[in-house]
Amino acid sequence: MKSDPLFTGPELCRFEAHEVVALLKTGEISTAELIDAALVRIAQTGPLINATPTLCEARARAVDLSNRNSTAAGWLAGLPITIKDLNAVSNVRTTFGTKGLADFIPQKGDPLVDQLEQRGAVILGKTNTPEFGAGGNTFNDVFGQTRNPWNTALNPGGSSGGAAASLAAGEIWLSHGSDHGGSLRTPAAYCGIVGLRPSPGVAGGPGQDTAFIIEGVQGPMARSVRDCALFLDAMSGFDSQIAISYPAPEIPYQEAVIRAEGKLKIAFSSDLGGFGQVDPEMAQHLASVMRQLEKNGARIEETCPDLTHLEHSYHTLRGLMWATAARRLPPEVQAHFKTTLAENTAFGQALTLEDIVDANLNRSTLFNNMLSLFETFDVLACPVVGCMPHVSSEEWVKRVGGVELTNYMDWLRFAFLATTTGLPAISVPVGRGPRGLPVGLQLIGKPRGEAALLTAARQVELTFGGPLGPIDPIDPS
Repeated sequence: MKSDPLFTGPELCRFEAHEVVALLKTGEISTAELIDAALVRIAQTGPLINATPTLCEARARAVDLSNRNSTAAGWLAGLPITIKDLNAVSNVRTTFGTKGLADFIPQKGDPLVDQLEQRGAVILGKTNTPEFGAGGNTFNDVFGQTRNPWNTALNPGGSSGGAAASLAAGEIWLSHGSDHGGSLRTPAAYCGIVGLRPSPGVAGGPGQDTAFIIEGVQGPMARSVRDCALFLDAMSGFDSQIAISYPAPEIPYQEAVIRAEGKLKIAFSSDLGGFGQVDPEMAQHLASVMRQLEKNGARIEETCPDLTHLEHSYHTLRGLMWATAARRLPPEVQAHFKTTLAENTAFGQALTLEDIVDANLNRSTLFNNMLSLFETFDVLACPVVGCMPHVSSEEWVKRVGGVELTNYMDWLRFAFLATTTGLPAISVPVGRGPRGLPVGLQLIGKPRGEAALLTAARQVELTFGGPLGPIDPIDPS
């Protein structure tokens, strides 16, 4: 049996977010004490993992929670959180991980960030991300490489790698992420935390200039499923500033998690019908996970819907997003694009009308195929990613399951289905696998089915004794 990793940070940093919020509400602790604890921990772990390179301590300490709506502010009640460095926080350096915007300080915050502040969040800093969020490894020319707390020689995943690493190391209680090609799910899996990719419009929007593009979404990251639900409650709700904004549910997501019960009906596919490559060690661990879930009462059936045209549809939609995002970017910003980002943009700019029409027709077929699956099953379970973390110096994984990969997104194929079909998906830890590293299981849920998906994730979490961490970063040298 693997021993629990050490954690030598401030005791407050060990608590789950919902526990800290409860203490804030009773006045047993203060926001100032939490800021102090988080800053101590970031000072301890920052040199090892480089997860939260931008701090805004003075701004955080100046927050006046007394002028917030008491009901709305009750969600987070003064809890310090961090925001991914792709979203503007007013008067805080926001670089998007690119040298062309290295000194950019926005005067206006992203609508979701503003909403979180109105709901009691205190922004303490910005987490690291690859340039414009492109890629499954977190590094850039502004802040450098973020490292995995479970082994600082390894990739923490991307593009929300800073958020995931900071949570795993106990720097913060909740951290904001975003996801297109697994940008929230992959780092959650690699760092042993929970990351939820919600349905489009549930948690903010895609951005001012891409307001109607639904493939890139924002979402909550936390160390436990209940904390993830709490964060989603704070993120959700209609906002007239966001074109695709969707109302919050009548029953809070957190309540669904607290009441989690019932027997899960799980469709499981270790490779999505051959669509994704999987290393044997990952396949073996997930097979044991399915056996344990079945032993605990879940009904498991190995099956997968028809995913014909998924890859082309995903890449077409991704290319369209990059072409749109780059359209109004100044040339001096685009001049700093890393090679893979420049190639993404060029691919999108070369798309034909026929490509785009086919992608939209085919994604509808894929969505309908998933609906047919959900007539029988609660969730589709599959890997988050087909391999364990590689060394951080490897920009993207070039060989998985004995197959040589040629595109920098190929190793992230398990992320494509939820993104293309607009379905919610979550990465939940399912124990520690090869070399003592955490492994995440991806659960894809029904349309607008975040509450049921969180309930399913909680049942999985309970089976495997989660949450993991927080931990002291492990230096293999």
